[in-house]
Amino acid sequence: MAAVLAMPGVMVGLGRSGDAPMPAGFVIGRVAADEAEILTLAVAGTARRRGLGRALLDWLAGQVAARGAARLILEVSEGNEAARALYRGAGFTEIGRRRAYYPDGSDALVMERALCGEMPSAP
Repeated sequence: MAAVLAMPGVMVGLGRSGDAPMPAGFVIGRVAADEAEILTLAVAGTARRRGLGRALLDWLAGQVAARGAARLILEVSEGNEAARALYRGAGFTEIGRRRAYYPDGSDALVMERALCGEMPSAP
């Protein structure tokens, strides 16, 4: 993880749920030229379905757009219906598939969100 965080263009957003003192979720993304990617997004089970994942996605979209990215991409397991629904609701569309991408042999879906007009926000 330290190597990922040290890469150029990497940014991390933390999100809280309610008045909890500790973060309940985080997103790690990276900008490279006019493109950005989500490296990972995680929300604690107790904080799911409360808008935190969407807030983290929107925060990252604004941050990478402010740094010149025109699109934000990610890979998600074909079987991860909850994550796919979150991404679709946040404006991502499926643009491709990576066959046998994960160690268990499952496919990854490649999704994209266009970033024109995005503005930075707080997670």
